[in-house]
Amino acid sequence: MSQIELNLRGLKCPLPALKTRKALQGLSPGEMLVVTCTDPLSAIDIPNLVQETRDVLEDRTEENGALVFRIRKARSDARA
Repeated sequence: MSQIELNLRGLKCPLPALKTRKALQGLSPGEMLVVTCTDPLSAIDIPNLVQETRDVLEDRTEENGALVFRIRKARSDARA
């Protein structure tokens, strides 16, 4: 499976969530999206987005002052 990296450093709310949503829409089931953000509100917005889209937040870490989210695209039949 492929991994797509999305660098959203420097963007402020709501742009990280909007750009993450758009990137997720372009992925195939099982693909991984790695999102890097510096906006502190992303700590709330990205997990809420993933819950809404029913994708899978596999990991959330902090690296060099940035939040890093690893999101796996859910199977299409998992959506209701």
